Amino acid sequence: MAMSGRSLDSGATHAAAAVSSRAATQAISTTFSVILTLSFCHLLNDMMQSLVPALYPILKSSYGLSFSQVGLITLAFQCTASMLQPLVGLYTDRHPQPYSLTAGISLTLVGLLLMSRASTYPAILLAAMLIGMGSSIFHPEASRVARMAAGGRYGLAQSLFQVGGNIGSASGPLLAAFVVVPHGQSSIAWFSGAALIAIVVLLLVGGWYARNRPPARPGPRPAAVVSATAPRQRTLPRRKVIQAVAILVALLFSKNVYSASLGSYFTFYLIDKFHLPVQTAQFYLFAFLAGIVAGTLAGGAVGDRVGRIPVMWFSILGALPFALVLPHANLFWTGVLAVVIAMIMASAFSAILVYAQELLPGRVGLAAGMFYGFSFGLGGLGAAALGKLADLTSITTVYRVCPFLLLLGLLTAFLPRRPGAPR
Repeated sequence: MAMSGRSLDSGATHAAAAVSSRAATQAISTTFSVILTLSFCHLLNDMMQSLVPALYPILKSSYGLSFSQVGLITLAFQCTASMLQPLVGLYTDRHPQPYSLTAGISLTLVGLLLMSRASTYPAILLAAMLIGMGSSIFHPEASRVARMAAGGRYGLAQSLFQVGGNIGSASGPLLAAFVVVPHGQSSIAWFSGAALIAIVVLLLVGGWYARNRPPARPGPRPAAVVSATAPRQRTLPRRKVIQAVAILVALLFSKNVYSASLGSYFTFYLIDKFHLPVQTAQFYLFAFLAGIVAGTLAGGAVGDRVGRIPVMWFSILGALPFALVLPHANLFWTGVLAVVIAMIMASAFSAILVYAQELLPGRVGLAAGMFYGFSFGLGGLGAAALGKLADLTSITTVYRVCPFLLLLGLLTAFLPRRPGAPR
């Protein structure tokens, strides 16, 4: 009888383990479907936003804009997102808003439609600002939901989420080449269908978020969500945390200003130096943006395995020699070097964001808002300054000066290595 009892207990244990295993597998499948859905919506959101810089050659020639005015469009677009994202993240940390994702895409839609009809420079700036506001609402909460659904693989989850946006950004030049350039500024309105698709899909994501977010009062919640959202005690003194955040901002500054020089002015550089037509230059810009997609995905997966800091070292300083060679290369090698630089530099973003979220436990929205916001804002400030430099000197000078900003990557040496972080 005793043996029979032990046998029954063993059978019950094995049955419980099997049920638990099936439940865990189902949870992982469900959460990754949420991440991929968010990535798809990020693709649609950033595809619509990427139409703004893809329009620059058309706007410059149609309205007689200077490089400085082009840079100010980028500044209006990106700084709106920069100023609002930390505030949105801080607010939603305290008051989660499951359906704010839909509101962000809706605002992007309004800005896009206005951009398609804008006939004056102030109207263009207003449209760019509305698109930036849409981004500021979308990114912090979407990043939070991706982390909720990560199941502990935070770097991979952020990379999958971010790579959707990068694919959307990369599609901008192709859409410009095949749709916007042949049909003009008004053709941007055709992409409102993408916004409507995103709105419907994000309503479903908002429903999942509302069901699975941490409850206001004690009670059971899914294990996959607990691991991603439960607050942890800060592992570093406040002074060290502030120092580390400041260093991460400096790294983003060096990375994003150089990225802005390629993202905003690469087509102008190719047209000026190699006399390419606009459509051909857009293909080169697409190749650069496709390199960002590959680098982002690889960087998140590698960061989960080897740690965030090694990825940051490689990303910032690893791109420096290629950036120094770029202004002296012929057309073929310019295209190759641009892709290599994009892949190396993009690998750090997920590492920086996840590192920041670990520095600020329980403040996922604030960390995402700060660093997505700084990513947009610093790029916008850099684009405006580089446009002024190009007006005063030449577009080639921009590409000779910018690589030295990457030396700020040496500040990585001063980042604290958190207790328990992978080495």
